[in-house]
Amino acid sequence: MTMDRKVKYQRRALCTVYILAMFMAALDGTIVYVALPSIAAELGVTSAQLSGLTVWYLVGVSMILPCAGYLGDRFGSKKMFMVSSLVFTFASYMCALADSVSMLNIARFLQGLGGGLFAPIGMAMIFRTFSIEERPKLSRSFVIPIAIAPALGPIIGGLIVTYLPWQWIFLINIPIGLFIVIIGALFLQEKHEYMGKKLDVKGLLLMVIGFPLFMYTLNRLTAGMSLPIIVFGMIGLIMIVTYVFHALKADQPLLNLKLLEEKTFKRISMLSFLGAAGLQGFLYLFPIMYQYTTGASPLKSGLTIFIEAIGLMVASRVMPLTLKLLGVYRVIVYGFLLSSVFFLLISWIGPTGSIIGLQICLFGIGLTLGHAVIAMQYTAFHHINKEKMSQATTLFNVQNRLGAAMGIVSISLIISMFSIGNEQLYQVAIIFCAMLLLAACLFAINSQTAIKSTSPKMKKAS
Repeated sequence: MTMDRKVKYQRRALCTVYILAMFMAALDGTIVYVALPSIAAELGVTSAQLSGLTVWYLVGVSMILPCAGYLGDRFGSKKMFMVSSLVFTFASYMCALADSVSMLNIARFLQGLGGGLFAPIGMAMIFRTFSIEERPKLSRSFVIPIAIAPALGPIIGGLIVTYLPWQWIFLINIPIGLFIVIIGALFLQEKHEYMGKKLDVKGLLLMVIGFPLFMYTLNRLTAGMSLPIIVFGMIGLIMIVTYVFHALKADQPLLNLKLLEEKTFKRISMLSFLGAAGLQGFLYLFPIMYQYTTGASPLKSGLTIFIEAIGLMVASRVMPLTLKLLGVYRVIVYGFLLSSVFFLLISWIGPTGSIIGLQICLFGIGLTLGHAVIAMQYTAFHHINKEKMSQATTLFNVQNRLGAAMGIVSISLIISMFSIGNEQLYQVAIIFCAMLLLAACLFAINSQTAIKSTSPKMKKAS
């Protein structure tokens, strides 16, 4: 095998395992919701008692995510990606074997530990391997399976719980996980030139305790305020603030906040935070409210919102043309502006309004917001060098995860705090999501110079 062919296989293998890992984790995030009644019935508990399935997965992700940059640099990105795949796969098997809520929660925590490393370490490997000119094409390709997976979750979950035991929502991860490990072991190349980084022990303690506590509190707020929840939240917030002061002074911090001194990365990170809050808040809200107000089944709800993923797929295909016509800056600004308009239209139509109108708006959200998301993915790291890529992707993913959590919690609080009619409540929550995207649009306009400094040209990625 010639050297060029070997490199080509390695690059294709890297793209394959990254897409599969992200697809598996994204699918797992939504497929479990549909199965909650079936799991509750078999374990002899209520669906409310299974809230830990989400909470403990989130705690696992929150605990490992800040460590991703250090782990990738210290032990090697390939090795840690393979370990995370094995942990996620083994935890999926444990979930299927669980015969109690406690065992299921432990398994979901382990799943979070494994899945939390996929995005930051995978992105670091991708951006180290492919040049700036190749990244736009890669971002367009990666967004399709990652976007489809959450939309497919309710559909696949509905089919599984209808025709198979609920354990299969976890067992389907096993062949995917093993395939990732085998392909990765055979073809991925380990890079050791960035090792030798010292462990930031103080930062580690502050973040692996403070960040999960804060995320846990945000998740539990939807169940109501209580003294323990408030105390946990305050402890977590204090530890995070303490970490910020520590990281700005430390030579080798766990999360390198000094990367935010790079204007483009800082601005795009904030845009990503707002975009994740608006989009994830909406994706959390829509299936719940659509089923609640119309009586639709989870399967029908999943099929309805799947049109948003189709819009995202179309966006990935036409992206080269729109970039050529408009440029990165206008693509991001128009993407946020138009998607906020579609959100407002959905609020106006209402859940019991025209199904055709809803589907057109959902497609429009995928098309317009998809443009903004794809553009931000490769623009954010334009000025980041390879030596700092693991740190940058870790910080970017922490902010993105926090934005998504903020959006979901905000929507949950709106639902729980306002005692108004169902459709009115739906409309208020959707308008809130639209305002988040409109805020992102205004911030993008304010960031014109930073965004235009990238102006990436696309090149075919082999």
